[in-house]
Amino acid sequence: MNIQVQSERVNPLTPEQIKQYHQDGYLIIKKGCSDDLIDAFNSHIHAIRSSDSMPEWARPRKGGSVVDDKDRFSLRLFNPHLHDGFSLQMMKLPVVRGALAQVLGDEATGVQSMYFYKEPGSPGQAAHQDYYYIKNDPNTLTAAWVAMEYTNEENGCLYVIPGSQKLGVLPHGDVKNLQEHEAWTHEVEGIDLSKEIPVILDKGDVLIFDSNLIHSSTRNRSNRWRRSYVCHYIRHDSTIEREDLKKKIPLV
Repeated sequence: MNIQVQSERVNPLTPEQIKQYHQDGYLIIKKGCSDDLIDAFNSHIHAIRSSDSMPEWARPRKGGSVVDDKDRFSLRLFNPHLHDGFSLQMMKLPVVRGALAQVLGDEATGVQSMYFYKEPGSPGQAAHQDYYYIKNDPNTLTAAWVAMEYTNEENGCLYVIPGSQKLGVLPHGDVKNLQEHEAWTHEVEGIDLSKEIPVILDKGDVLIFDSNLIHSSTRNRSNRWRRSYVCHYIRHDSTIEREDLKKKIPLV
């Protein structure tokens, strides 16, 4: 690792935060993004999806197939960092790069990005572990979930089970509550979900969490959106199984 690069990296986390992360499987960096940056990125993504000449990579898809334009502000924008410079730079936020290096013990690389809209009324995702979907070796997969606006129980925030990452990889099965959760995902089995707690985030907060942390989201029951930008990372010496996520993005 280049010594000069190491010296330029910020170290935003205190020893207490690092200890808490390894104990609970997640931590929150308050105001990791400024309001101005969040507003600019939201406007940028809106401009891409609202354009009459929307690029092919940005078109709303379900199951890999392009769907009607009516879904342009509901279906997630998948891997925009591969095509869009602003999305790429948001993946490379210095505070995220620094925090990941502190909890992983070395530099991370980006492998996936998703911009979620979650408009009013839309369902959430059943309790799961990210490793189930993104297998890597050694397992260093970590998520950074940036709140694009205030997020609470009403508009479908994340719920987590603190410490559940220590259980290892668990079996997943069919989603049980289709009124609350998307049908196309899977749900972790054999877990007491009453232990889940809500993660309330202010606009610009960054939630960082372990790939084995059990987490879910609920239906958006408000008249507000719950936009978020979620990126996944692995340590630079890990490898991804999925062919579509093999490209590693250095964070420098």
